[in-house]
Amino acid sequence: MLQPVQLFKILCDETRLAVVLLLREAGELCVCDICTATAQPQPKVSRHMAILRDAGLVIDRREGKWIYYRLSSHMPAWAADTITTVWNCQRETVRETVRETLENKTAGLC
Repeated sequence: MLQPVQLFKILCDETRLAVVLLLREAGELCVCDICTATAQPQPKVSRHMAILRDAGLVIDRREGKWIYYRLSSHMPAWAADTITTVWNCQRETVRETVRETLENKTAGLC
């Protein structure tokens, strides 16, 4: 079971925090979208996603060669509330990042 100290250790990394907030806003993103939004290379994003997945914060699904991630509905309610509180503080910035990322996707960058 995820403990508060674990959650804060995981989210103290700026990339992981950004990913969680992006997923909170977008619902679901593929790895290439996460790479674009965070300006991080795919191997680094994959390592961060493994940490988030192992903690039970995200779940993934494969569609062809793409892997899509979303926040887990099975995370503890207090963890989801914490993420939502942080998201509320950063909502406009996160929304703009998601909008720009999805615009690039429609331009065929994925």
